[in-house]
Amino acid sequence: MKIYLVKKENLYSFMRKCGYTPFRESYVRTLAAHGFPRFHLYIDETEDQYILNLHLDQKKPSYGKETAHSGEYNGTIVEEEAARIKNLID
Repeated sequence: MKIYLVKKENLYSFMRKCGYTPFRESYVRTLAAHGFPRFHLYIDETEDQYILNLHLDQKKPSYGKETAHSGEYNGTIVEEEAARIKNLID
């Protein structure tokens, strides 16, 4: 699910305000102590906005070195998280 954020504040600060921490070249917010499930955000950038691509990782990847992905991009839980993030946008 995509969320659009106008570039008017520091992305890192905004993500911390949302409860996310940096993870490689993305951000995550874990829902359990062992790390999964977790919300995962990849960030795309244009000249005037950030595009946050949100999905839910239910479990740790089991595909070794492959780049395949099994995240959930839709559904009630993802929609509720997207709404929570949108409410934090000034």
